[in-house]
Amino acid sequence: MRKFVTKLVGDKKGVTALEYALIAALIAVVIIGSVSLLGTNVSKVFSTVANTI
Repeated sequence: MRKFVTKLVGDKKGVTALEYALIAALIAVVIIGSVSLLGTNVSKVFSTVANTI
């Protein structure tokens, strides 16, 4: 049992994959948030331009 725990603690492959997954998730959240905010603002600008014309 002790050998298994030592091997499990020493394995770094899973940690690296988890770090990459967390980074990808954070990037996705930032992209979704910025697109939502930017999309709303762009829509308002186009509406203003259309009404002005």
